Amino acid sequence: MTDQRIVEWIRAKFHGLLDQLQEPARRRWAAVEAVSLGYGGITAVAAATGLARNTIERGIAELDAGESLPAGRQRRPGGGRKPATLLQPDLRASLERLVEAESRGDPQSPLRWTCKSTRRLSKELTAQGHAVSSTTVGRLLKEAGYSLQANRKTREGESHPDRDGQFRYINRRVLAQQRQGQPAVSVDTKKKETLGNLKNPGRCWRPQRKPIEVEMHDFPDPRKGKAIPYGVYDMSRNEAWVSVGIGSDTAEFAVESIRCWWKRLGCRRYSKVKRLLITADSGGSNGSRSRLWKVELQKLSNQLGMEIEVCHFPPGTSKWNKIEHRLFCHITRNWQGRPLETYEVVVNLIGSTTTESGLKVHADLDATKYEKGKKVTDQQLETVNLHPSPFHGEWNYIIRPNS
Repeated sequence: MTDQRIVEWIRAKFHGLLDQLQEPARRRWAAVEAVSLGYGGITAVAAATGLARNTIERGIAELDAGESLPAGRQRRPGGGRKPATLLQPDLRASLERLVEAESRGDPQSPLRWTCKSTRRLSKELTAQGHAVSSTTVGRLLKEAGYSLQANRKTREGESHPDRDGQFRYINRRVLAQQRQGQPAVSVDTKKKETLGNLKNPGRCWRPQRKPIEVEMHDFPDPRKGKAIPYGVYDMSRNEAWVSVGIGSDTAEFAVESIRCWWKRLGCRRYSKVKRLLITADSGGSNGSRSRLWKVELQKLSNQLGMEIEVCHFPPGTSKWNKIEHRLFCHITRNWQGRPLETYEVVVNLIGSTTTESGLKVHADLDATKYEKGKKVTDQQLETVNLHPSPFHGEWNYIIRPNS
């Protein structure tokens, strides 16, 4: 048999047994084949199996010495590469100094202001004289109780001392309004949405392997503009109105949305209305310090011939506004994974939003372009028939119709 045929013959046997052989058995099987071939056997077996010559020679030495491994072991006790932490006892301490530089009071840490990836940590440890790979750094971090984590929004900053008192005041006013059968609405502006065939976060059901194809880059198209949804949520009836604006989010737009809600829904839902209660944030188009907001509410009060009571949430507490978790989150869930290409698509998706609790949403497009940065003079502000509440009149007030 020629040398090449011997190599092919050994290779065929080796690959037939490879899945059944663990490291010691593989090494000793190669040693047996090499010994059986005699002179040149080690070379032939190494060429056929891809094993190193010293591996086969070690197997022959084990056969000659009659060595055997304990059950369940692949190497002798103490065999194999030594852990990096054993060879470098101060490796863990050096790694922790890099990861927790700020908490350990080390403002001079080289990685204080960089992304602390395993590759960067490995590179810096190597510069300090350690021999460690990024894989080992990742393993050591997990062993030390570290994991990859995102930021969590939990800190609200300094809160107003009367924040809880304002929450209780708003709750009392809403309950009193509902007991009298009067309307109480929550208002706010949802996040502006850029129009176009752009990626929208989330997923929706589609035929397998047929996703909606959108643009590679989310560059806004000035010709298509942005959609500005302003919502009015009726807290008693679990019903909402959303005006989709095309221009700027101004106080005129906000009050016009409330006017549309009253014309389309409110006047049909409530009879003999004496007062409308509005809960809103302290900032934005319906902010507590906005002069234009109060002037426009005065116009609405005069037009409807009713009192308008406003209760603002304290600064930094907008997420407690009912409309946020009763309406806007459901709108976002309803249009997830669908590109908002046109105003018509936005209006239809908002109007089709429902929940198992019975939420109904009505939407329409407001094509008026409201002037941004409109100023209100002191004389105009004096025409507002404003009556502040004894409790934080800057947040709670009533606007009555001008006689």
